[in-house]
Amino acid sequence: MPAVQHATVHYSGHVQGVGFRYQVLQVAQGFEVAGQVQNLPDGRVRLEAEGPADEVREFLAAVQERMEGFIRKVEQAESVRAPQFSGFTIR
Repeated sequence: MPAVQHATVHYSGHVQGVGFRYQVLQVAQGFEVAGQVQNLPDGRVRLEAEGPADEVREFLAAVQERMEGFIRKVEQAESVRAPQFSGFTIR
């Protein structure tokens, strides 16, 4: 199986209790990406996305644009690896 671009992004700010994960799920439906989004106990949201590099990049930009009023800080790490997700889910 070919490797895919993988991004792990942590969002800080007013990102829980505002429909953030649902909005991310909606945005994901417009892109060729798989992954998951989940609330963390420390108040952040973690998003993992994988797919073609340009799709992942454009997806993350769309999430940032959609939720910019709620995001205070973004921490992002990227790698190339074998696919680990099927579809996009909220955890």
